[in-house]
Amino acid sequence: MRIAIVGPAFPYKGGGAHHTTELAHRLAGAGHDVVIESWRAQYPSFLYPGQQTIDAPEGEPFPRTRRDLAWYRPDGWLRTGRRLRSADLVVLAVLTPVQVPSYLGILRGVGGRARAVALCHNVLPHERKPYDVPLMKALLRRVDAVLTHSAQQAELARTLTARPVTVAEMPPHLPARAPARTGTDDGVRNRLLFFGIVRPYKGLDVLLRALAAGPPQVRLTVAGEFWGGVDDTRALIASLGLEERVDLRPGYVPAAEVPALFAEADALVLPYRSATASQNVWMAHEHGIPVIATRVGSFPEQVADGVDGLLCDPDDVASLTEALNRFYAPGEPQRLRAAVRPVDDAPLWDAYVKSLLAG
Repeated sequence: MRIAIVGPAFPYKGGGAHHTTELAHRLAGAGHDVVIESWRAQYPSFLYPGQQTIDAPEGEPFPRTRRDLAWYRPDGWLRTGRRLRSADLVVLAVLTPVQVPSYLGILRGVGGRARAVALCHNVLPHERKPYDVPLMKALLRRVDAVLTHSAQQAELARTLTARPVTVAEMPPHLPARAPARTGTDDGVRNRLLFFGIVRPYKGLDVLLRALAAGPPQVRLTVAGEFWGGVDDTRALIASLGLEERVDLRPGYVPAAEVPALFAEADALVLPYRSATASQNVWMAHEHGIPVIATRVGSFPEQVADGVDGLLCDPDDVASLTEALNRFYAPGEPQRLRAAVRPVDDAPLWDAYVKSLLAG
């Protein structure tokens, strides 16, 4: 089958680019003729305040990647769509409604001559704008099928389109693999990790308040880009008296630096108010540490509560504080860490590819 994936790839960074690239490798490995149609200018900077590109690839780039698309060149959208008329399947990787105008231009160029699937990382953003719903309706009603990563996202998609909607668990596409373990590590570091882009829905403020109320010896590293700036977080840390216990490392974390961050921590904390699908649980388990997460999105399926991590209620300081206290009970960090296993990604990718091609 001739398949074109339209989405971000190196030099763009982050989970979307990792997923697009890994999907292309997996489809090519299954015998399909695959090309990635990527971007030389994906978003205007005011719509994406963080770092957009990186200098060195994280993982193996896909060799058949074109980078002709630009947000400011609608003629290029049409030209790309016309080029894809010979494909059997066009996969549109949907990360944000901001992409919709370009995707509509590509679909117009395709002219219905190739089957089109919207692969929705998020059907709608966690923090919505008034134009998000109309844009996503316009896109999802013009594709042949929709693929989502959770049942909840599928239900949301069905409120926007009558097209067939399929659910497939998002498989791992990790930017960095952990080094081989050389022995049993049963030490307690008294340090937790919050990792990734800092946005309100991810609940860092809830974690800071729980940290202040929880075990007093525990420190926290916050590593990632702060989309709204770091000043509000610094002010909250100061108001809670946590200046000596919180290490802020603002900015994008290159893949080469990820293993050391996880090696310093007893657990990864995911205090999200809402979530869809996330790689972070698998990333923590790949690096051998348990996860403390809220009961949102895919976390309850990925974290075995009381086995390889702990679950708590979202947007609830008391519930997260209790989880931190439970985690640091004598012997608990070691017990939970001993049960952590890296995920076997092959069956997940096989099922994912099957669902995508059948959708």
